[in-house]
Amino acid sequence: MATGFSGMVMPMTKTANIKDILFNKRMLICIFTGFSSGLPLFILFSLIPTWLRSEHIDLKTIGLFALIQLPFTWKFLWAPLFDRYVPFLGRRRGWLIIWQILLLISLAFIGKFDAHIDIRTIAALATIIAFFSASQDVVIDAYRREILLTDQDLEMGNGLFVSAYRISSLIPGSLSLILSDHMEWYTVFLITASFMTIGIFSTIFMVREPELKNPLPTSLKQAIFLPFQDFIKRMGWKPAAIILTFIFLYKLGDSMATSLASAFYLDMGFSKTEIGLIAKNAGLWPSIAGGILGGIWTAKIGLNRALWIFGIIQMVAILGFCWLAIVGHDLFLLGLVIGFEALGVGLGTAAFVTFISKNTNPIYTATQFALFTSLAAVPRTFGNAASGFIVEWLGWVSFFLFCFVIAIPGMLLLIKVAPWTSTEK
Repeated sequence: MATGFSGMVMPMTKTANIKDILFNKRMLICIFTGFSSGLPLFILFSLIPTWLRSEHIDLKTIGLFALIQLPFTWKFLWAPLFDRYVPFLGRRRGWLIIWQILLLISLAFIGKFDAHIDIRTIAALATIIAFFSASQDVVIDAYRREILLTDQDLEMGNGLFVSAYRISSLIPGSLSLILSDHMEWYTVFLITASFMTIGIFSTIFMVREPELKNPLPTSLKQAIFLPFQDFIKRMGWKPAAIILTFIFLYKLGDSMATSLASAFYLDMGFSKTEIGLIAKNAGLWPSIAGGILGGIWTAKIGLNRALWIFGIIQMVAILGFCWLAIVGHDLFLLGLVIGFEALGVGLGTAAFVTFISKNTNPIYTATQFALFTSLAAVPRTFGNAASGFIVEWLGWVSFFLFCFVIAIPGMLLLIKVAPWTSTEK
């Protein structure tokens, strides 16, 4: 760990060949766990809102569905359980298989309900799914931090993780939409949920317990309090507060801009099949490139500059939605907007996850990583919940301009958190 506020990022060692890093078991695990982590999240954020909108549920109600994300903002409360207790198959592997099986069952079941009659039941089940997904993320994030021990491994592993995470969005965001034009929603959710078996099989056949270099917490009290004490002690109160504020704000603008993306596309007159086909063809390669290039470029230009450059690209991508809102139904522009957004978010997320990883002590991975990612989810949850009301009030064009503006404070905090002129590389 680096010392001092501006030196929170450790210098990178470039002893390994990038090709060697890409093609090893740890990187493959990052890919499969990234897919498993992203799939339920994009079902919650993309497929369920599209389903509800296609059933003519109003935007305000759909926007309020963002509150089902609350487990992602509170997951640090139960994360210490995963550091303290060891189920069958091991501390990481055991918890991982539990949450993945529960996700498979619950995701397959949600499509059985009627969007008009059972809207409260759907909201309750979606919240339960969010709890399972948030719990899976706690274990995956901790495990990834424990197997990626060098700076270069972290940057490449996180880049691949983000790429797979983004690729998973093509299942609910593309395949499922195309299928929904030809079959019942229950069948669509059943097929979509079946992709969770990828994560289950990788957990059974690939994931192995990391070697413990430090003893497990001897009590739940230790598992809860020591991670917070460690972070404050390493950083100091003021730097720690600024870092946490930055984590809170960095992804706010682009997250809010995409919270109602599917509903926005439908309102622009695109069919579900058009959205699905364009998302598949225009979003796939930029999604892959964003995560992989994010890892590679972060290693080359340094994390500080990557956060600046990729953050600016994220902001510009928001303006693409504004442009589409003005032009309306245009398939080429839709593809351009989806592709650039996928690239920008992939780049920004790769650098952002690496930043979080490098501020996490491997001894307390589950709880500290959960705390940081929970903070990042808070504005997404409450901001996205308000999105439907803001769109109804301002309209789509002004809404996207608003999202662009609220992305600025997070960028300004980079002056303190990751100064451009830092010697960090």
